Amino acid sequence: MFDTALTRILGIDVPIVQAPIANLTCPELVAAVSNAGALGMLSVTWRKPEEIRPLLRRIRELTDRPFGVNLVLAWDMRQRLEVCLEEGVPVVSFFWGDPYPLLGRVHQAGAVAMLTVGSADDARIAVDQGVDILVAQGWEAGGHLIGSVATLPLVPSVVDAAGGTPVVAAGGIADGRGLAAVLALGADGAWIGTRFVASEEALAHAEHQERIVQAKETDTVYTTLFNVGWEDAPHRVLRNSTVAAWEEAGSPASDRPGEGETVARLPDGTDAVRYSDYEPAAGMTGEVEALAHYAGQSAGLVSAVQPAGVIVRKIAGEAVRASQAVRDALAGGQVSPGR
Repeated sequence: MFDTALTRILGIDVPIVQAPIANLTCPELVAAVSNAGALGMLSVTWRKPEEIRPLLRRIRELTDRPFGVNLVLAWDMRQRLEVCLEEGVPVVSFFWGDPYPLLGRVHQAGAVAMLTVGSADDARIAVDQGVDILVAQGWEAGGHLIGSVATLPLVPSVVDAAGGTPVVAAGGIADGRGLAAVLALGADGAWIGTRFVASEEALAHAEHQERIVQAKETDTVYTTLFNVGWEDAPHRVLRNSTVAAWEEAGSPASDRPGEGETVARLPDGTDAVRYSDYEPAAGMTGEVEALAHYAGQSAGLVSAVQPAGVIVRKIAGEAVRASQAVRDALAGGQVSPGR
């Protein structure tokens, strides 16, 4: 059905990468996506090294298809990377930092290295360093954001700068129309996060999933507000009571309303304070509505919580139909060359 540089390099059938949605990922989600023909991703940044190995082995029990892990380079990831490579993880994606010191080890282990970029200049540097696949992240994306350019102008700019290195488009993609669109822009696949937060396998709190399902495309905000735990990192979240109270107070940089107040607790009893970077995960208790509900502008396209495999297959089918509609329009003479 699909034949792109991404599907060929990764050995997958559908050019979709499930974004590593922090600790909302789990072996069941990763395996479901991979078993449907796409690439499942496990976030390992916020997991202890000793917790990672059994998770990877569980994924292997659930699927024999390719999958990957994600590492955020705002912190030292060498120990976590080593665990992943020892377990034979075939794909490693990096975010928010310089991957160059780690690329040699990744390639030595026979794994593919991906890096998220937010500009054409960043793409050129990454290609020169030896990154195998680029992820061009538009600012419509949910979660933490590396750049400030929208997906539509960013993707072709990165494709042109990449010089043949495969590019995956991220930001604002939640259905097959989005996948078809970024393929038309020259990308080799789509990186999709918000849609998979609203999947049955994701470890997202039910309230987080319901808010995504009910959201409009205008319900997100680009901010640095939820910065306790990860400073100076812009992100996109659904507007909630914490955002509203802060804006009503004049958007102060310090002495923010409720600063330091515990609003929820993790399943292990850890406090989640207001403005923390914790996402609402399953098993959390308390005022989870006040936490950072990471979501992209594509939330307006999500209408139901569904199994991850169903999501992959639905997006794939929609992309084929959307692409056929473009071909039909061209064949019907509705588009004049050069106009």
